[in-house]
Amino acid sequence: MSLIVDIKKRLGSFSLSAQLEAGEGVTGILGSSGCGKSMTLKCIAGIERPDRGHIELDGVVLYDSRKRIDLHPQQRRVGYLFQNYALFPNMTLRQNILCGLRNQPDKAQRVKEADDMIAMMGLQGLEKHRPYQLSGGQQQRAALGRILVNKPRLLMLDEPFSALDTYLRERLQAEMRELLKSYGGPVLLVTHSRDEAYRLCRSIAVMDKGSTTPPRLTKELFEDPHTVAAASLTGCKNISKAEKRGEHQLYAVDWGVTLTAAAQLHDGLCAVGVRAHDIHEEERHNRYAIVCGKPIEDPFELTQPFTFACQGDKKMLLWVKLQRREPYSAPKEVGIAPDKVLPLYEK
Repeated sequence: MSLIVDIKKRLGSFSLSAQLEAGEGVTGILGSSGCGKSMTLKCIAGIERPDRGHIELDGVVLYDSRKRIDLHPQQRRVGYLFQNYALFPNMTLRQNILCGLRNQPDKAQRVKEADDMIAMMGLQGLEKHRPYQLSGGQQQRAALGRILVNKPRLLMLDEPFSALDTYLRERLQAEMRELLKSYGGPVLLVTHSRDEAYRLCRSIAVMDKGSTTPPRLTKELFEDPHTVAAASLTGCKNISKAEKRGEHQLYAVDWGVTLTAAAQLHDGLCAVGVRAHDIHEEERHNRYAIVCGKPIEDPFELTQPFTFACQGDKKMLLWVKLQRREPYSAPKEVGIAPDKVLPLYEK
């Protein structure tokens, strides 16, 4: 099973240009709010119409501007889980699930399939409950069951955990990971959370200002984000403009230091990133004296802001994560391993 998307749409001053391919497993679309993630899903589902382009699912063309093909949402067999789950408040859980089976003519078969899905979702005993009587996790499983009972060829999840507190969000992510194992088709997960994307997605496409990058394996993306947008979205707090000085050497303009990278540098280098967890007091490579500010206490570690002593008038703060210790003394020097220096490019 595969999904191919190549579409463009303009909304006022905003331009969407989405190109991606997704196969089995979960493909994430990672981007900040307002970058076009949800609009991309709506175009795939047929809720919004692109200005031009092509959408294909399992060899079936859902949309093609040149051939004037634009299937109705009901014909696309695409399951779309909205942020608020969109359960019908005046219906019971079973009635909500049955809505996904309205095209099944045999009433007895409809009820059987609904009850089988309720059991699969672990919601037995709640069949007569209305949405307000269900917990957040139960509502999510009910909404997912209503989609899956219709056997969609593609499942799309739009920020499914964004409105939840930290504890519930992490628990439901674990539940979702197990539920998705039973679904054999492609899954698109839209999120702005790097942790959510890392935990749930096999591959990730980064979306920035309406444009996507091709999906990459999740661990590869985090280890080598390649672009400034990808580095920022995957949680890299330390990013400086950079100039190439050799095959492996670069000058971090905002930090006033020269760094050696393990990766070979290419033309088009525009920035460098270093993750806060990859700066260490004991590291001997790329070692410089630093000037520390007041540390920020987190529950289990410290975030230490600092500048390089050689920065001069350039006062861009960097951040390093340190283990909490008593008594605490700020580091005077830090180093960065060459394989932790992230060369960044525009594209």
